[in-house]
Order: sequence, then structure tokens, then C-alpha cells
Amino acid sequence: MAASSGSKDGQDSILEPLCFPEPPADDTSAPSLQCPSTELLVCLFCPESVPLQQKDGLLKHLLLEHKLVIADVKLIADLPKYMLYWKGRFLEQPVTDFCSVIKTNSTGPIEKQEDYFLLCDVLPEDRILRERLQQKRLEEVLEQQQKERDDSSFHRLCMFCSEEFSGNRSSLLNHMAREHSFSIGLPDNIVYCNQFLDTLQNKLDNLQCLYCEKTFRDKTTLKDHMRKKAHRRINATNREYDRFYVINYLELGKTWEEVQSEDDRELVDDEDDDWSDWQAHPVSAVCLFCDHQSETMEQIYTHLKDIHGFDLHKLRTELSQTGELHPPSDPPEPLLRLPGEVPVQRRRPASHRGRRSRDAAAGHVDLEPAAVLLPHV
Repeated sequence: MAASSGSKDGQDSILEPLCFPEPPADDTSAPSLQCPSTELLVCLFCPESVPLQQKDGLLKHLLLEHKLVIADVKLIADLPKYMLYWKGRFLEQPVTDFCSVIKTNSTGPIEKQEDYFLLCDVLPEDRILRERLQQKRLEEVLEQQQKERDDSSFHRLCMFCSEEFSGNRSSLLNHMAREHSFSIGLPDNIVYCNQFLDTLQNKLDNLQCLYCEKTFRDKTTLKDHMRKKAHRRINATNREYDRFYVINYLELGKTWEEVQSEDDRELVDDEDDDWSDWQAHPVSAVCLFCDHQSETMEQIYTHLKDIHGFDLHKLRTELSQTGELHPPSDPPEPLLRLPGEVPVQRRRPASHRGRRSRDAAAGHVDLEPAAVLLPHV
């Protein structure tokens, strides 16, 4: 591009970061959250259009032919709808009403100065559009995820042992995690599962390691490499996998690493919260023989010994030394007393003369107080 050829003739190099590299021969573009689609991307100013997979070509066309740059293209949830919206708006009003103007070679001659236009979310209308597209995409993804969670027609072979699985997708994913130590995450966190598994299977068919992504000469070598190097996992830095995880759709312009780091920061910040107003009820210890309560166990031990004659410390020491408990030589004061008079029934001895009849009589007797002691252990 002539305008960004350098600063040999005093021209600004501000446009150098805006240049796009030539696409490789196989036309492999950087992966994004946008699902592969047959939709066309239309130019905002002319009839030019290209398939979505060739978006870099159209962006380069906008830059070179129309001097327009769209900021943060990879963060736009639905690029075809985004382009159609702004194409209609530019037909209604001039581009200068929406875009920031960047003047190149501002210190050079006027005839060498050029104006470039930047369309970004600093414009409230653009920001609202991006958020709406993001929200719509999130709703579509959650709907798709729910369908996959409820789908009972899933049928697929394991990538490592060719065991066949039918029913719910979780059976295969859990099998690979349990039997082959290969986990791509919880089934409920994944969307477009079949496409995800197809992507992984293609890499294995091409003899490519799923983690380091190196290519090997045969399946045996690849298998040994993944086992010995513990490469039975996917490469977390590969953005090709981002669109298969629901977390990447939750917030506009944030990846799963950023969302997770924010969650971790919130946990750290919570440690500084003021808990001085916390009202906690003290834990009470209850006596074994009555309803008495104390705040500490030592107070309960003293109560047991003084009131009930039950020395728990002594019994525990005796048990630890001899392994047996012996009753005290002098029994303690009675713990529980029976009432002085207890109604009882008794039979009068049969008459010595006749023994023809037996008279039952009821009466009351006075009993001496009797102590009821706890059984010895």
C-alpha cells in the first residue's frame, strides 16, 4: 500500500497497523466465534460482496478502495447483519456523521493528505448495535445448547478406541475423560458438540497432536507422543475452539480467560468485606443429667462434679491408665430420689383356716429413699 510504504518521504506510517496480510494459499483465516456460514458480506459503499469466510478480503477492499476501517471486527457477533445495517445507514447519511476521521500525512503537503474513516463502538449507535447482535447470538447459542443437552439421538464413535456411543453426548465425553484421560470440559459447558468433535477428529486423521499441534508420520508415533508427553488435551490458546464453549458468548468482547480472571478477582476482593456486624449465637453445652447449660465445657465439667458428683476428668484418667472403670469407694449423693410414698398393690395372705377365698386389699407403704445411680461403664 503506497500510503503506508514507510516514512522515507516524510509521510506518516499511521496506516501500517491497518494493513492486512495477503491470505495464504489455502485461505485459512483466523478462527472466531462466528459459525461458518454461507452468508455474504456486502461492501458498505459498492455492490462488492464476498463469502463470510473471506471477510479479510472485503475488509482490505474497504480500506484500500473506500478508506474505511472497522474496529474490533472479531468482536462483532454477526458480521453480515452488522454490514447490512451500516450499508443502509450510509445511504441515508454521509459517512462523516458516524465515523471518526483520521488524516494521514498531516504535516505534509495538502495534496498528499488523505482522510480515513474509523467505524468503532465509541459511537453510541455502533455500540448498541454490537450489543444487540451479541445478545441475539447468546440467545441462539443457549437455545442450541439446550437442544444438545436434551438430544437423545446422538451417535458417535470414540476417537481413541472406536467404541460406539448412542443416546446423550455426555456418555461419550465422560467415557473419553474417564477411560482415556482426555477431557474437553463438562458436557453442559459445550455447544456445537458435533462440530467440535469433527474438528478434533480431523486433526487426528491428519496425524496432528491435539495439544502441541505437531504432525507425525503415522498413528502409532502420534499415539506414543500424546501418551508420553501427556498431550491428551486440547490447546487452550487455540482460538479455533472458542466458539464451542458457552462462556465465550457471555460478555461482549471478553474471552473465557478474562471472564475467569474477573471471577477470581471478585473472590479476592470479598476477603476484605467487613463482618463486624455478624451476630452469632454462642454455642452452649448441656448437662447430661439436667437442663443446665453453660457456654464452655469446663463450666459443664464443674457443674457435673459439684451438683451431680460426676467427675468426668477422673473417670477419663482412670480409663486411660487401667482400661477399666471402678466405682468410687464412697458413693456420691443420690442423683435421683423416688418419692416418699409410692402407691403399690399387694395381696393379703390367704386365710389359714378356710383358704376358700382370697381378699385383695390395697394400701400404701412408706419406703426409704433409694438412690438411682448411673451404671458404671
